Amino acid sequence: MSEYVEPLGMRLLIRKDEARQETRGGIVLPDQAEIPTITGRVVEISVQIENDEDFPIKKYDKVLFHPKNAIPVDFESDNLLYVVDVDDVVAVFRRDSAIVSKLESADDDTDMDLETDDFEE
Repeated sequence: MSEYVEPLGMRLLIRKDEARQETRGGIVLPDQAEIPTITGRVVEISVQIENDEDFPIKKYDKVLFHPKNAIPVDFESDNLLYVVDVDDVVAVFRRDSAIVSKLESADDDTDMDLETDDFEE
């Protein structure tokens, strides 16, 4: 018999991403200067959310959530699990290849070659 956590009501079970120990520029931070993380993966959704086809969050989505009201779950020693109300989820990360290619082509269109004679006084 295996155990699992099932959120009730309009709640999700989220596995919080590990806190970063290094900045994007490559600077390693001491343990006390940990960068707080409020992103994670949805590992389980309540039956109420699962039955709502119009709800924008699905299992395995990466989300940004407000940690103030998140309830920590001491279920697995190696994972940071939280029960989070859907109202505390503020964003869902999405990837759409069509949008990415549109953005890349828009960047190509806005590149301008500046010539020195354009700035003559």
